[in-house]
Amino acid sequence: MKIQILGTGCPKCKKLTENVEAALKEAGVTAEVEKVTAVADIAKFNVMFTPALAIDGVVKVAGKVPDVKKIVEILKSAQS
Repeated sequence: MKIQILGTGCPKCKKLTENVEAALKEAGVTAEVEKVTAVADIAKFNVMFTPALAIDGVVKVAGKVPDVKKIVEILKSAQS
C-alpha cells in the first residue's frame, strides 16, 4: 500500500502526516508514506484543496484533516 500526502508543507499538511502515522500504527498496517509537495505533482491528482490523502494513487480525502479514527477506516476499506 502506498499512501501519499498531498500538500505544500502547511501546518494542516503536517497534522495530516501525524494522523496518518498514528492511524498506521493503530491499524497495524505497513505502508509506504510519500509526501507530495510540488504543486505540479499535486495538480496531477486533480486536487483543488490541500491537504489531501491518496491511497495507491486514489484521492480519499481533500481539503481537510481527517482524525485518526477516520483514517483507520479508510485504510481498512482500502485493504479489502
